[in-house]
Amino acid sequence: MKITILGTGAWGVALSLILVRNGHEITLWSALKRQLDEIRATGRIESALPGAVIPREFRVEDNLSRAIEGAELILAAVASQYFRATVSQIGDFRGPIISVTKGIEFQSGLTMSGILEELLPQCLPVALSGPSLATEVARGVPTAVVAASHSQKSAQLAQDIFHSPTFRVYTSSDILGVELGGALKNIIAIGAGICDGMGFGSNSKAALLTRAIVEIRRLGVAMGAEADTFSGLSGLGDLMVTCFSTLSRNHSVGERLGKGEKLNEILASMSAVAEGVPTSASAHALSERFQVETPIMNEIYAILHEGKEMKESLHALIDRSQKAE
Repeated sequence: MKITILGTGAWGVALSLILVRNGHEITLWSALKRQLDEIRATGRIESALPGAVIPREFRVEDNLSRAIEGAELILAAVASQYFRATVSQIGDFRGPIISVTKGIEFQSGLTMSGILEELLPQCLPVALSGPSLATEVARGVPTAVVAASHSQKSAQLAQDIFHSPTFRVYTSSDILGVELGGALKNIIAIGAGICDGMGFGSNSKAALLTRAIVEIRRLGVAMGAEADTFSGLSGLGDLMVTCFSTLSRNHSVGERLGKGEKLNEILASMSAVAEGVPTSASAHALSERFQVETPIMNEIYAILHEGKEMKESLHALIDRSQKAE
């Protein structure tokens, strides 16, 4: 297939390497000209995915119209805050669009597939998510993810094009649940990083993750997702890998916060977006809109956006009224 990848971040590039190995024709597009120039000059993209070699067969484009010309499938891998502006330029594309962006738009409360359905009702949205660190996928570390769509045919297409000996894809019809699990776990990963940065142990992190998945499920179900989805790869699976791996950007943000660094300095030093920061604001707004109790996500929001002291947030969680599990 002729496939266009929108975005040259680590995740989009890692997935493109699987696709080209599977025999597909790849075009890489980015609004960041310096990244495209790096690929053209060196065959690498060290700023996004150190060590990865970009195959010569890749076509590299900085013009979006030319990039999607003739494409049979689009994979959208741009940061959530640029997602709407990017896909609004796609026009009347009618094929499958696979979103691998894990975020929630603040203004609308929509996931990425929701934005696609609003802007491009003629396209076939698919969400690909799960416990999948880009650097490990690029190295061929065995990985399992889930492709979700309202269209079974589209979900199976995503499954087929990505299937390889080291990359297994399951399918789901719960696209909302898959996207919410992938987005909300980034908030909790920041909290897990804070625990590590402050020197807490495994007990603390286990308690955090166990109660966090309850909150994620509670909010997801209130929004219309299926409860079982959050026990799967895009829920519990992605939560675990992001909260325990030092390769996670969101965990890194939390760990540095826990060690005393300032958020604005941390974000300024990073080459890519830590989606948990903007998503925490979206989740806070959604929990209020749907009147769902999310104390852990609320405290992480307060730390990130209201300047609340981390020790104060910890006490607020511990001192909550006692209740049955």
